[in-house]
Amino acid sequence: MRTFVSVDCVIFGFDGSRLNVLLVQRQSEQYPNSGLKLPGSLIYQEEDADIAAHRVLYELTGIRKMALKQFKSFTSPRRTANPDDLKWLEYAYGNKIDRLITISYLSLCKINRRLNVISKYKTVEWCPVNRLPDMPFDHNQIVAESMEEIKQWLNDDQMVVFELLPSKFTATALRNLYEAIRQKQCDARNFHKKMINMFCVIPLDEKQANVPHRAGRLYKFDKNLYKKRMSI
Repeated sequence: MRTFVSVDCVIFGFDGSRLNVLLVQRQSEQYPNSGLKLPGSLIYQEEDADIAAHRVLYELTGIRKMALKQFKSFTSPRRTANPDDLKWLEYAYGNKIDRLITISYLSLCKINRRLNVISKYKTVEWCPVNRLPDMPFDHNQIVAESMEEIKQWLNDDQMVVFELLPSKFTATALRNLYEAIRQKQCDARNFHKKMINMFCVIPLDEKQANVPHRAGRLYKFDKNLYKKRMSI
């Protein structure tokens, strides 16, 4: 049996109201417009999994140093059960493949960060997690399980949410992010009270500019204060 190992990267971004995943267009001359998928790659002979994942991320974003966390391996023989997926895979990599095991990685990226795509993918786009297309292999399952992983991160360390927010944000944006990750609504008044009690969230003497609604007050996350308090 010809078994190959790959990496797939689930890159989350937040646009102020919705949680998004960065997807790429699976496209080739033989299989044009063949749908969106998670960015990934076979692991090359000279690479380990971490190096391969960082290569994929660099090719996709142009960012060499970005936090990645390995969170699960997907090993089901059914991953290559769809003949169209298998044909595309073999065409893309020029190898006969019977089984594909993937090691999945998670990353959090500010959605307004400029992406310098240098890879073979012609289309790279942010897609809301609640409106994902039907993706090849088990990529929908990978995203679903990565969402559960992010929820656990939030339970263990609240700092994770601020990796997805801009340097200045509104209370509404922070609440929207909590709701998007936990996939349930928060009471706005109670959430605002909890936010005010977060020692690391600092209110600014600034408000939103050029918005079509009442301008909200801006806040910032003090990472140094957070680290200092957590080290006590």
